[in-house]
Amino acid sequence: MKIDLYSAAGEKAGDVTLNTEIFGAKINEDLMHRAIVMRLANRRTPVAHSLTRGEINATTKKAFRQKGTGRARRGAMSTNIVRGGGVTHGPRNDANYSKTMPKKERRAALFSSLSVQAKEKNIFALEKFESTEPKTKMFADLLAKFPTAKKYLFVISTKNEVFQKSAANVPGVTVVLANYVNPYDVLHAEKVCFLKDALPKIEETFLDKK
Repeated sequence: MKIDLYSAAGEKAGDVTLNTEIFGAKINEDLMHRAIVMRLANRRTPVAHSLTRGEINATTKKAFRQKGTGRARRGAMSTNIVRGGGVTHGPRNDANYSKTMPKKERRAALFSSLSVQAKEKNIFALEKFESTEPKTKMFADLLAKFPTAKKYLFVISTKNEVFQKSAANVPGVTVVLANYVNPYDVLHAEKVCFLKDALPKIEETFLDKK
């Protein structure tokens, strides 16, 4: 399987062969769905918080005498059936929504998502980014020469401050390190661009060494 390779000037400079073990894997929609749900759940930060009856700062004074009023016996004022009392089964800001998946399933989900994008011809490669300092305009001009899309994912091999800062202010662009690429970012993008040196890094990170 081959994809287009673009030069630093944004012109087609040939093609690159993709590893079919990663980009031609069997597509498993269930694993991709579970991987995305896991990522969204793990970055969820609960904010809503209600107090239980044990946390309510209510008086412990008896509301009225036990007998002789004709009313039912009155218990604690912090109970959930009294206005201002505690909430039963309410939202808590210490709730744990985290999920996990086995390593093999996570990798299979990643390979499935990359294979989907490769099958739909949404993946291309870039030789390098030539700039000695962060230049948003230079990056935007380069982006205009690539296949049109509203959302791009750029995969780089190692931290590159110049590239990352150049892309930081461009709308619809996400930059991720090769060893942190994940199904959510891959499927969320309309076009996925690998810097040429990121492809070997993907193989080194996610394929078992034989």
